[in-house]
Amino acid sequence: MQDDISLVALSGLGPERAAEIRALICDVPGYPHEPIIFRDITPMLADGAALADVVEAFARLCEGEGGHTVDVVAGMEARGFLLGAPIATRLGVGFLPLRKAGKLPPPVERVDYELEYGHAAIELRKGTLPAGARVLVVDDVLATGGTAAAAAELVERCGGVVVATAFLLELAGLGGRERLEGRVVETLLRVEDRPAS
Repeated sequence: MQDDISLVALSGLGPERAAEIRALICDVPGYPHEPIIFRDITPMLADGAALADVVEAFARLCEGEGGHTVDVVAGMEARGFLLGAPIATRLGVGFLPLRKAGKLPPPVERVDYELEYGHAAIELRKGTLPAGARVLVVDDVLATGGTAAAAAELVERCGGVVVATAFLLELAGLGGRERLEGRVVETLLRVEDRPAS
């Protein structure tokens, strides 16, 4: 596959299968505006075998000796819902949607944060997360880490314990991992800018 990034690290998938799954993630330059490259996971979601492999790879992070024991999977709106719910089902635990502001009835807990292209807020309905619940926070892409940091803060404000954050694709070099310093960060695919030729 010819694009501006190259696969540099894997977790839970063999190199060949990881490359096939990466090929199903489309890069959309300039969306929502320049210089952002939007990573569209829709083709990967539409491929049943790829989706099953991704869900299984996430589940392996939480199983066996040394795995992250979780009570709940929390997914960030909206693509974190599409990955988080099947992961929760596979693990036999509950799922909590971390929603954009204004989508849930009160009472809610809210965290405001900065995006690379503006401001945003996420909310969780108070009382839906049991105190002390061990939570895996899931999203599709780790870029600058703003949404993930806000999600972890929100879970903790609501009484949960974030055992790990997990992402399908990490865009290395954008600072997301550094913004989550002190937290466990798991990624299935990690990519970074290809050196100029």
